[in-house]
Amino acid sequence: MRYRVVHHTSYAYGAPMADGYTVAHLLPRPTAHQRVEHADVTIDPEPDERAERTDAFGNRVLQFGVHRAHDRLDIVAESEVVVDLPVPPAPGEPWEDVVARVRALRGPDALAVRPFAGASPFVDLAAHGAALRALAEAAFPRGRPIVDAARALCAHIFATFEYDPTFTEISTPLSVVLEARRGVCQDFAHLAIGCLRTLGLAARYVSGYIETEPPAGEEALVGAAASHAWCSVWVPGQGWIDFDPTNDHLPAHQHVTVAWGRDYGDVAPVRGVVIGPAVEQRLTVAVQVTRVHADVR
Repeated sequence: MRYRVVHHTSYAYGAPMADGYTVAHLLPRPTAHQRVEHADVTIDPEPDERAERTDAFGNRVLQFGVHRAHDRLDIVAESEVVVDLPVPPAPGEPWEDVVARVRALRGPDALAVRPFAGASPFVDLAAHGAALRALAEAAFPRGRPIVDAARALCAHIFATFEYDPTFTEISTPLSVVLEARRGVCQDFAHLAIGCLRTLGLAARYVSGYIETEPPAGEEALVGAAASHAWCSVWVPGQGWIDFDPTNDHLPAHQHVTVAWGRDYGDVAPVRGVVIGPAVEQRLTVAVQVTRVHADVR
């Protein structure tokens, strides 16, 4: 499928800021299942400096600075991507065998997988490991194939946690989400990642978008009006398998990938600092993901 994505981020400041610096993950990356036809970001006011780099995970990172007085900042990312429809993955080997495989990796394979098997700032295994493991246990009985177990975990989070966009913020710890059984896509991705990692599996956080307006007769997915988040589990012989616990999708589909990392902190869509008076700041975000047509090759 071919998708057109428009992501508009707008900051309005109560008084002019003297300086500002921003880092953004807004440019989709090519993957084995996604081809980027076009991607660009326009910024108003025009930045005084602008550069693009590739981070340690292979993501496209935009950095820019506005070093003069400004009372607003508008960032519009537009892209067109072609996404292959996912092929249902094979069940895979028992999950305990995959844990052993992760531990045994060496060399380049270890560098590509093992950074996603341990704790990270938003997935604190020391603080929440016991609760996360308890959440995972029902989906991971001994001997269950890894993909079947991940699919069961995805379904369990979807069924037992409520999507509530008013409940959490970026800084809300997993303990609050676990106790209240509610949150947003970012929280559910961190939950699933934490469950997998506490078992010794490798899981990464994926940021991107899902289709805003599906075809007639299909329901819109949860989280379609903003940036979305889901996760991937590493499966020997198959690579990284995406799944979306917010929408109970494995494999994930109708999804456009922007970036991946250990957790949200590695791939925040927009973050930065401004220098100026202590005044109110208003942030608005709008996302539109439109299916252009099926891409036949």
